[in-house]
Amino acid sequence: MAKYIIESGKALPLGATLTETGVNFSIFSRNATAVFLLLFDSPAQDSSYETIRIKTRTGDIWHCHIRNLGAGAEYLYRVDGPYIPEKGLRFNLNRALLDPYAKSLSPSQSWNFNEACGYHSTGIYTDLSFSYKDNVYTQPRCLVIDDRFDWQGDMPLNYPLRLSVLYETHVRGFTIHPSSGVKHPGTYRGVIEKIPFLKSLGITSVEFLPLQEFNEHELSFKNPRTGQSLVNYWGYSTIAFFVPKRSYASDNAPGAEVREFKEMVREMHKAGIEVILDIVFNHTAEGNEWGPTLSFRGLDNCVYYILQENRRYYLNYSGCGNTMNCNNPVVRSFIIDCLRYWVVEMHVDGFRFDLGSILGRDQHGNLMDNPPTLELIAEDPVLRRTKIIAEAWDAGGAYQVGWFPGGRWAEWNDKYRDDLRRFWRGDARQTRYLATRFAGSSDLYLRDGRKPFHSINFITSHDGFTLRDLVSYQDRHNEENGEDNRDGASTNYSANNGFEGITSNPAIERVRKRLAKNFIASLMLSLGTPMLLGGDEFGRTQRGNNNAYCQDNEISWYDWSLLMENADLFRFTKEMIAFRLRHPCFMRPEFYTGQDGSYNGIPDITWFDEKGKAPDWDTMDLYLALLIDGSKAETALDRDDSCFFIMCNAGPSQKLFTVCPLPGKKEWRRVIDTGFPLPDDILLPGTEKILADQDRYVVQGRSIAVLISH
Repeated sequence: MAKYIIESGKALPLGATLTETGVNFSIFSRNATAVFLLLFDSPAQDSSYETIRIKTRTGDIWHCHIRNLGAGAEYLYRVDGPYIPEKGLRFNLNRALLDPYAKSLSPSQSWNFNEACGYHSTGIYTDLSFSYKDNVYTQPRCLVIDDRFDWQGDMPLNYPLRLSVLYETHVRGFTIHPSSGVKHPGTYRGVIEKIPFLKSLGITSVEFLPLQEFNEHELSFKNPRTGQSLVNYWGYSTIAFFVPKRSYASDNAPGAEVREFKEMVREMHKAGIEVILDIVFNHTAEGNEWGPTLSFRGLDNCVYYILQENRRYYLNYSGCGNTMNCNNPVVRSFIIDCLRYWVVEMHVDGFRFDLGSILGRDQHGNLMDNPPTLELIAEDPVLRRTKIIAEAWDAGGAYQVGWFPGGRWAEWNDKYRDDLRRFWRGDARQTRYLATRFAGSSDLYLRDGRKPFHSINFITSHDGFTLRDLVSYQDRHNEENGEDNRDGASTNYSANNGFEGITSNPAIERVRKRLAKNFIASLMLSLGTPMLLGGDEFGRTQRGNNNAYCQDNEISWYDWSLLMENADLFRFTKEMIAFRLRHPCFMRPEFYTGQDGSYNGIPDITWFDEKGKAPDWDTMDLYLALLIDGSKAETALDRDDSCFFIMCNAGPSQKLFTVCPLPGKKEWRRVIDTGFPLPDDILLPGTEKILADQDRYVVQGRSIAVLISH
């Protein structure tokens, strides 16, 4: 009697889908000559398996239905076809392949992706020799899962971008340090335990570094100081796009990572916090022609990847060996299916697209004017309220900040980052750029009809210095990455302020703390959507490493003892976030016009030099003042706001500013001044200090001060 009852099944949906009577399997391959389903008898690494030839094909979809199979079944594929690398065809029946639509993978302890690379029988590493080595017992296996989950009525929160404050962090690094005090360090449940902290900070949305399944052990470098092997810590090397990272689950049971991820999302939503995923569609972990055949390469290499004219080789716009063929209709459908899954089944609120410009390249690698993939993501009805954020460049030379196509896309604004860094470092002739970034970067987003909130403003991110290191190091210190300190950005617009690295000198530390507060204040006062790098709120340091992609250790982990050590910085950050969210004028949906139209009879924004005169943008250095009128209700959440006078002093010495007079009988009160120590650096509502002199205000060196009208 046959072990399995095999039926023809259905072509859609793709992947392994539970039915009332079994499991439907469906997979794409256009150029294959045969497709085989491998069903394993048990989860044991050396488990026997049944090979089932899939005989039913609808178009390019191979499918079957296995009766009486259920959740927990483990499976892989083998796909036969021509092996002609020069023509882009790399089928190999000896390679066990992952289902691109798999929802869960088996435990990772036995994974050895070297077994999936091509080796000549003599041991020479080559991609032109057909390999007869079978990797079935060193490859992770796909798991059939039951998607049912008690969401308790949860749905994505989908806050408007302009009302959002983003917080970028890493699931593991957030709680793995012993000082975190959680019961489940380094996991989704560990994040749940830190929800009260996130809530107290006041952010609205957490943006997680990649958590789709990846191989952290793919690197060959060693730490020259410790001799330990370095790992892929950040996770920008996806293996399975539908699968939450298994090692981030506290439970190792099959499918537990799916359940725990959903629990994390549900609990964060209960606390009013969104979940945004950093997702990597630009390349995969299969690398170039020397890399492992894990899934896409063995299913249909020339469909999934952009290849060179000699189709043995891969075009590499990602810097990671290969480039996904994102505007091929098959790959486009895969991307949309994946995004819909994370929104519909996993309830996430948004995505940040790594090297997003690659999604706008055609099948020859050329940038397109109207890329269908980008437009489809923006206009898809399921994703319509989902946040979509582009890293608007790639490793192939594309740079599209301010020009990213596809409609409603927001962008990481690196011009904001660099201009703010240069101004507060004290560089010459930076005042006009500070003003442009403060006002929402209209030079970038106004021309194509986008809004200020499409600018994701940030000072620091995972890629580069932390905020503490930005004001503590002149140069990068990446020696422990094992690349002789050649990796990472060489241009950081940073300053050590008198000493390279951590120091006990109180004068230097006071300047650094003040500059950190300046950056936080500027970020929260600017038009646009602010993004805070996790840990910056309490002075996390990476010891000058500005490319900690391979450091799964205390260089990257959050040391929670700093929360007490830098309690003043945490309080300031927390109160600045609250200040922003309390005052609609900093979240207005439209750009400033500089024209009168308010109830106060003054323009919505007016710029001044330190003497209260109209600025000469060609000569101004180090100082800038601005008056913001928040009284126009229709520009800000349908409620009036105050007037604000903001003064920036990037010079080393105190500066006397002329204060703009207020209309009527209103008076100015001090609410923020980073030149003051705790708790006077930011005053709570109702405790603002009336200025004794309503015409002048002294701003300390390297400080920002904000006055509010009453």
